[in-house]
Amino acid sequence: MSIWEYANPKRFMQTSGWALPYLTVASAVCLVVGLVWGFFFTPDDFRQGSTVKIIYLHVPSALMAINAWLMMLVASLIWLVRRHHVSALAAKAAAPVGVTMTLIALATGAIWGQPMWGTYWAWDPRLTSFLILFLFYLGYMALWAAIEDPDTAADLTSVLCLVGSVFALLSRYAVNFWNQGLHQGASLSLDKEENVADVFYFPLLVSIAGFVLLFVALVLLRTRTEIRARRLSALRARERAS
Repeated sequence: MSIWEYANPKRFMQTSGWALPYLTVASAVCLVVGLVWGFFFTPDDFRQGSTVKIIYLHVPSALMAINAWLMMLVASLIWLVRRHHVSALAAKAAAPVGVTMTLIALATGAIWGQPMWGTYWAWDPRLTSFLILFLFYLGYMALWAAIEDPDTAADLTSVLCLVGSVFALLSRYAVNFWNQGLHQGASLSLDKEENVADVFYFPLLVSIAGFVLLFVALVLLRTRTEIRARRLSALRARERAS
């Protein structure tokens, strides 16, 4: 079985319709367990106090904000190379979810930053690149809405996605590029010494799993909606032509 079979809208609708209930339940369970565990059953940090618990929202949302754009990049490349409409619609469907994740990350970062840095905002390299990524999300969605022809819109938004990927990568690795930034290093790393303490680490992993599953479920749901909207538009065009 080839993965390209799922580029067929009918096959995609069948498979996503089967998977959505399981993904929804799994994401709800992980989110409830991770957030309740993290906010109510972990101790305060000896330096940051209870403020540290914002990581259960901030880290997963920031992670998904970046990876949502990278998912859109892959889907856009598939559209440009193979012209599969489902991939273009999946990228379009992911954008509102990604921009919401970005907004949550920016808001929770500001809430954390005020007691830690004494300000809600600083022109730190990671924060600045993250803000630019947020603006790219808005521009991407605006471009889809501004162009009537769906194929032309898919082409232009795919190019925009390629350009915006630079800032998605900067958002991820800015701390490594600019050591003088205020933003702390990664909370999760392949290097165990850089990870947060285990008492925070395990509920954080559960929260991240919940955000990942939620993202996948929402993108599948929105892609199904986009496919139905495209079919409806085609039917209306045929009626007008006849």
